[in-house]
Amino acid sequence: MKPALRQMTATPNLSFTVRKDVGMQMVNNWHYHAEIELLFIRSSAGTWLIGDHIGHFKTGDVVMTGSNLPHCFRHEAAHMENGETICVKFMPEMLGEYFMNLPESKDIRTLFARAANGLRLEGTIREHAGRLIEQMLEDTPGRRMVSLLLLLQDIADSRDCVPLSSTGFMQSPGPVTDEERVKTIFEYTMRHYREKISLDTVAGLLHMTRPSFCRFFKNRTRKTYVQFLMEVRIGHACKLLVEDEKTVSEIGYECGYNNISHFNHQFKFITNKKPLEYKRDYLQKYR
Repeated sequence: MKPALRQMTATPNLSFTVRKDVGMQMVNNWHYHAEIELLFIRSSAGTWLIGDHIGHFKTGDVVMTGSNLPHCFRHEAAHMENGETICVKFMPEMLGEYFMNLPESKDIRTLFARAANGLRLEGTIREHAGRLIEQMLEDTPGRRMVSLLLLLQDIADSRDCVPLSSTGFMQSPGPVTDEERVKTIFEYTMRHYREKISLDTVAGLLHMTRPSFCRFFKNRTRKTYVQFLMEVRIGHACKLLVEDEKTVSEIGYECGYNNISHFNHQFKFITNKKPLEYKRDYLQKYR
């Protein structure tokens, strides 16, 4: 299956959409679309894949994804009944060529270019964006447009927007067969990363030899499959460290590591911190 191509979301009466999704409505697969998207996690938690970035989201997070940047949000089962997200989607050319070429629009043009990598909002801009996106649900169409412009300018002015995906990662959709292959590998990895995964196994999914698969994956994602798998596992470990009372050894085993020394080494390689240092610093910052 290829990643879903979501079509234009405007209607005859509205040039862009603001939509609240609840529970199972939040479910999506690896997909891309022409629209720029702002997603506010009103109440949920889980794992997101944005380009070649793997990370974990929680209530209050806001992310901006640019045109044709593949992404997927996997919500935890505990949130599939009452979890909520609010999605704002608009075509980048919606504001018009004349407006976008005005000198006053320079920062918004730059923001759209930065969004090609995906942006995670942090600090005060995250809280401000969440409130404004919630307000847009209730706005009249005219005020909703004004709110969108204010939000884009505020994000463009902020220094608290963290890029997520590597530059150049699938920002222009490749051949359909390549998109299908990458999705197959991503989906398999997210289901089986707790198990032992060999290069021969994932290469076999695409009916490739191991060397051919390694070249293909590196060319399409700008990283090796071994590095990708390590990031998925360590990303899950980060989540468990801050949300669970399990020991470091237990978390390492749950994330697919049979050797805890190896787990600690890879954790520090990815995060630049030891597991307990990561947990301490996270809790001090966010709780």
